[in-house]
Amino acid sequence: GAERIKGYAAAEIPARHFSASLPAEVMQAAKPAQELEEASRTGRFEEEGWRLKKDGSRFWASVVVTAMRDAKGELTGFAKVTRDLTDRRAADEQLRRSEERLRLMVESVSDYAIYMLDPTGHVSSWNEGAQRIKGYKADEIMGRYLSVFFPEDAVQANKPEKELELARQVGRFEEEGWRVRKNGSRFWASVVITPIRDVHDKLLGFAKVTRDLTGRLAAEESQRKLEVERAARAAAEASEERLRQANALSVAAAATAEEANRIKDKFLSMVAHELPTP
Repeated sequence: GAERIKGYAAAEIPARHFSASLPAEVMQAAKPAQELEEASRTGRFEEEGWRLKKDGSRFWASVVVTAMRDAKGELTGFAKVTRDLTDRRAADEQLRRSEERLRLMVESVSDYAIYMLDPTGHVSSWNEGAQRIKGYKADEIMGRYLSVFFPEDAVQANKPEKELELARQVGRFEEEGWRVRKNGSRFWASVVITPIRDVHDKLLGFAKVTRDLTGRLAAEESQRKLEVERAARAAAEASEERLRQANALSVAAAATAEEANRIKDKFLSMVAHELPTP
C-alpha cells in the first residue's frame, strides 16, 4: 500500500527519513519532529494534511503515528498508517462549494423569506428576504421561537406547534394566512415548512419559506368587489328593463281601456238618441 500510494519501491525507501513525504512548508514548520514528539508523549499522533508522492505530486492524507515500545517501556520506533483521501477531499470541497453557492443564493433572495428553524422551532438562520418581509435583522431574531410571527389569536390556538407537528408527520406543511411583522402590522403570507432529516431519519430542523401575498390578496379583494358591483349593476339594469317593459304594457293597457271607454260612450250616446224614435 505504501508503494502504491507514495510511489516508492521497497528498495528505494528504507533508511530514508519520513519527512521525504512532507511538503516544504510543513518541513519549515518543524512538523516531523512535532509528530514524533506527540506520538512519543501520548502514544499516538493523528491528523489530515498534504503529503508528497515520489513524483512530487501532492495527495491529501489521513495519518496515524503510533509509538512502539518494548516490555520495559523503551521506545523502539513508530508505526505509521497513511490513507489517501484525495478523492474524498475533492468531493468534500465540491460539496462545500455547492453549499456555499446555495447559501449565497438563499441569503441574496429578497422576494422570499427563507430561514431555518431548529427541531424545537427556534430560528437558526435568516436571509435578506426574511429581513425585508418581516422587519427583523438577523441578530434580533436568531434563537427566537417562531410564534413571534403569528397573530395573538393564532398563538393562543397553538397554531405554531400544530404547523410543525403536521410538517413532521407528513413531510410538508403549506398554507396561506395572516402573519405579523416586527412593527405589529399584518401581512397575508404563503407559508411552506419542510422538515430536514439526516440519513438516519433524525430530525435536524425545518426549512421555512414565506412569501408576502398582501398585494395579491388586495387585488383579489378588489376584483371580488368589482365582480359584485358588476353583478349588482347587471341586476339593476335587468330590473330597470323589466320595469320599463311593465310601464310600456301599462301604457298600452291604458290606451286600450281609453279606446274602449270612447267606443262605449259613443254607443250609449247613439242608443240614447235612437230610443225615442221607434
